Amino acid sequence: MGLMRNLKICISISAPFSQTNPHHLYSQHRTLVKVRLKWVKNRGLDHIIDTETDLKAACLIKDAIKRSSHGYLSSRILSDRQKPLGLTIPVLRFMRRYPTLFHEFPDPKYNNLPCFRLTDTALFLDDQEQAVYRTHESDSVERLSRFLMMSNSKPIPFQSLLNLKWDLGLPDDYIKTLIPKYPDHFRITKRQDGLSCLNLAQWPEEFAVSTLQKNAEITNSSTHTTSGNSSEYRNFKKGTSLAFPMSFPRGYGAQKKVIAWMDDFQRLPYISPYEDSSQIDPTSDLMEKHVVGVLHELLSLTIHKKTKRNYLRCLREELNLPHKFTRIFTRYPGIFYLSLKCKTTTVTLKEAYRRGKLVDLHPLARIREKYYYVMRTGVMYRGKGLTELERAKLDAVNDGEDQMEQQSEEDIETGDEYYAEDGSDVETGSDEE
Repeated sequence: MGLMRNLKICISISAPFSQTNPHHLYSQHRTLVKVRLKWVKNRGLDHIIDTETDLKAACLIKDAIKRSSHGYLSSRILSDRQKPLGLTIPVLRFMRRYPTLFHEFPDPKYNNLPCFRLTDTALFLDDQEQAVYRTHESDSVERLSRFLMMSNSKPIPFQSLLNLKWDLGLPDDYIKTLIPKYPDHFRITKRQDGLSCLNLAQWPEEFAVSTLQKNAEITNSSTHTTSGNSSEYRNFKKGTSLAFPMSFPRGYGAQKKVIAWMDDFQRLPYISPYEDSSQIDPTSDLMEKHVVGVLHELLSLTIHKKTKRNYLRCLREELNLPHKFTRIFTRYPGIFYLSLKCKTTTVTLKEAYRRGKLVDLHPLARIREKYYYVMRTGVMYRGKGLTELERAKLDAVNDGEDQMEQQSEEDIETGDEYYAEDGSDVETGSDEE
């Protein structure tokens, strides 16, 4: 199938926040081939999602204990949090699995009630984590601003942000500490239904450049000199075709029908996720590429370049996404990977990983790797005596990064050689969980 030949485009540069963006004018047709693909399992990415599910749960429990006025929480309070934490085992069993982070002791009033406080190692790592938040505060502000910018000035409920707080790398107390500190960037509003929401105070034009645009500029930097100013990227916003990096499961990329489909898709004009898309025909190929761009950018903003599918579904209206937009994840397996691990559905940006490791490792991700190494140490040394355990904890904090790298090569060998085809089709994982 050939590329749409009757497509006429007039794309405007993003206007300031206080102004109304000019409408996009299109004459659109749907001509992309509808290729039906099988869902293919990636054992390497599944392994990463499996391990980081425990890591996220441990970090969320750590934050909950820190918020407690007593400095500890009882198993009775924690028992109701299994589902919100994404755990497939009871919370009590989970915490007992990691004694290097959580110290168990009997409740002062009820001896039969287990309670948990943070170990010295956990507190030490938390201090390092808080230092990263302080050092990279401007990065958190930009990340949150860009996330809000994709909503086209629609306020985002804090309830939806709560789900994405860990993924976006926001401090646990960002509502009290980060937002009030930047009144020129953020403002808190209330919807008619009473929900508290976060909105932009003004449109930060310097942030209105997507990750795909930045990467394209870096790729072209060998032939074009850039000043680093965001205005250098504006040529990408005038209907230029930008190609998404793709990594197909083995056997897919060589299919002629798939190649023709992807060639046509990649040649479609790229519309930035920070531009108004309300005038694009929702049934057109152009809207399909725009939706791919929005999801690609949103995942690029996360620390681990992945999140749960349900978290994105809660933001469908704010991001102006089609009703069944989640089918995009399985329609474009070269860009996204949809995992069914841990009794949930997680979507991952495939280009972000090479051989089981993030290509662009954020400083916060490095701290989280230390948490996970300490957790592994607790499992390995459980029941071997307190002295040996304490020694292992100390080694984990001091030498964790070097040993983590070695273990990463041994334990997580990802790559296309680990793809194994599953019998389910492209619609694996319906729109309803």
